[in-house]
Amino acid sequence: MLQRRGIKAVISALENDEATLVLLERGNEDPKLDLIRKLCDEKNVKIEEGSQTDIWRMSTPAKNGEPEHAIALALVGRQPNLSLIDVFGNGGLIWLLDGVQYATNMGFCIRTAEVSGADAVLISNKMNHAERSAVKGSSMKATRFIPVHYTDTEEILKLARENGFRIVVAEDVGTMLPWEANLVGDILIVVGAERDGVSQETLDAADEIVRLPMNGFIPSYNLQVAMSCLAIEAIRQRQ
Repeated sequence: MLQRRGIKAVISALENDEATLVLLERGNEDPKLDLIRKLCDEKNVKIEEGSQTDIWRMSTPAKNGEPEHAIALALVGRQPNLSLIDVFGNGGLIWLLDGVQYATNMGFCIRTAEVSGADAVLISNKMNHAERSAVKGSSMKATRFIPVHYTDTEEILKLARENGFRIVVAEDVGTMLPWEANLVGDILIVVGAERDGVSQETLDAADEIVRLPMNGFIPSYNLQVAMSCLAIEAIRQRQ
């Protein structure tokens, strides 16, 4: 898990230089939060504040006698503000939303990528500020916890190749099922636009093309469902 829950765990993560972001309950006057703020200042770790409901939605279940209501959370193991160059330089699992058009779908996909432990989300759609704000809202503000970059497909594929990433595309023309594909190592997984699917440019660059099995009348899954299936299979293989 990339989360540390509760005051003691957050302080420990900061003292051990593991925390990359801290989320605190807005308006809570617990004096121990002052120590967390001091450590964040010393360690140059960004603090985000959220409502009690926001913290509750983001926190993992209490265990080992922890308070049911956490007022502090820390992100560990992922740098949420990495540059595009550093995203590829660090390696891992990166998602590309290739030509996806709708902000709601993008937001849901970012949330899926974050919760499944991906390292970044790249979107080949240069949206304006208002559209990006809509994406952030649809993601339940998951954009706080994972690098998200808006750029073009050509640049993404170039960086993937230069950094030794394999490119796995999900598309109906695929010849293998998700559990037959190799989803470990440094990998760029691509899902395509709602209507047109993955671009030909990306299909031509793919190392593997996978398809999701479908047995019904409707010829495609919802985008977030398709991504979730691949994300869960990637978790299984990478554990």
